[in-house]
Amino acid sequence: MNLHAMLKQRAAAENPVRVGVIGAGKFGSMYLSQAPRTAGIHVLGIADLAPDNARAALARVGWPASQYAASSFDDAGRNGTTFITEDAEALIAAVDVVVDSTGSPSAGVRHALLACEHGTHIVMVNVEADVLAGPLLAEKAAAAGIVYSMAYGDQPALICEMVDWARSCGFEVVCAGKGTKYLPDYHASTPDTVWGHYGLSGEQAAEGGMNPQMFNSFLDGTKSGIEMAAVANATGLAAPKGGLAFPACGVQDLAHVLRPRADGGVLPEKGTVEVISSEERDGRHVIGDLRWGVYVTFEAPSDYVERCFAEYGLMTDETGRYSAMYKPFHLIGLELGISVASAALRGEPTGAVTGWRGDVVATAKRDLKAGEVLDGEGGFTVWGKLMRAEDSLALGGLPIGLAHNMTLKTPVAAGQPVRWSDVDYDENDTTVRFRRDMEMHHGRNAQAAE
Repeated sequence: MNLHAMLKQRAAAENPVRVGVIGAGKFGSMYLSQAPRTAGIHVLGIADLAPDNARAALARVGWPASQYAASSFDDAGRNGTTFITEDAEALIAAVDVVVDSTGSPSAGVRHALLACEHGTHIVMVNVEADVLAGPLLAEKAAAAGIVYSMAYGDQPALICEMVDWARSCGFEVVCAGKGTKYLPDYHASTPDTVWGHYGLSGEQAAEGGMNPQMFNSFLDGTKSGIEMAAVANATGLAAPKGGLAFPACGVQDLAHVLRPRADGGVLPEKGTVEVISSEERDGRHVIGDLRWGVYVTFEAPSDYVERCFAEYGLMTDETGRYSAMYKPFHLIGLELGISVASAALRGEPTGAVTGWRGDVVATAKRDLKAGEVLDGEGGFTVWGKLMRAEDSLALGGLPIGLAHNMTLKTPVAAGQPVRWSDVDYDENDTTVRFRRDMEMHHGRNAQAAE
């Protein structure tokens, strides 16, 4: 690693990397807490639909008010300060690297296309947008000569790093993924029930500024599906044919559980993504859980390597053939500077789409009636189920990233996918059009993607 040395060179040359951040929520705030402490980085501007919220976030992470008092981008550039604006496009045009941390799929698509137009590298914290339309966005970014990157610190990028490590060492990747808190009943969770599953009262959650719909998307399986689709699309690993299984598993059992069924594990095949649960199905806590972490399981290619696994103390299954590596945490925006520096200084993403293999389809949480309005990720009506892209296309599944404010034309039974044909939608909506274009142009290659 030499990113820090390269950043110091930029600082010494008085030519820092100019960074813009769109969205000053939790992820953006965590990055902003670290950026002033990073040599060679200048946060030129922050775009937020609520500028006062951005100012409050900066105060909360310890920025002095004088640092974000710039009156324009030019003023910020001259004085090493930061300009706060509502104009995301102007910010994108003014910086070397822009970070989209909005969480809005439609906004993410728009910002990525603007980054292509202005020749600005983009780091997509917005994994929702990446899964909705990433294959086509990545294609357009490549044509524009910009870096389109996953966000280091978020679990998908960390998983991609582990997969790359294993393959670069010559190992076959058997499975890769992350941990989470999961029980089957959580698929039906709503913003009204979410805090009970976390052992919190509504008052405690409110005091912590916690958004119930966002946290419910973590719990009901949607976020897991989105993140594993992103990993599949970046690494070439397959989405499990029937969706994520969420087996309960601790770190000591990774190599035992996440191996093929033929060898005693739970995987229907090698080379998939999977999410493991920190809870047994009876509600007991898993010992050595990986709730906040990421992992990769891999296979020894020879008897000699098996002996090396044993000699150097790797955790293996009982055969000694399968092993695993894991990282027990992710630091979210605190680690995002790795992506910013890599894009600006190396021209390399920290994980990026290479094909369309995984999709996330809106799935009914309960029996839904015609006339009901869908309310998206973490809401009362649908959750996002991971599917293989070819299966989603054959079904005509409605992507979870578009399941916002769409009215059902037909009833959908609990546990069943919502299809494009089940909803009224605006064919002229920019994001809808872009997604449909991706289905048309990339769909024919979805099954063949490797």
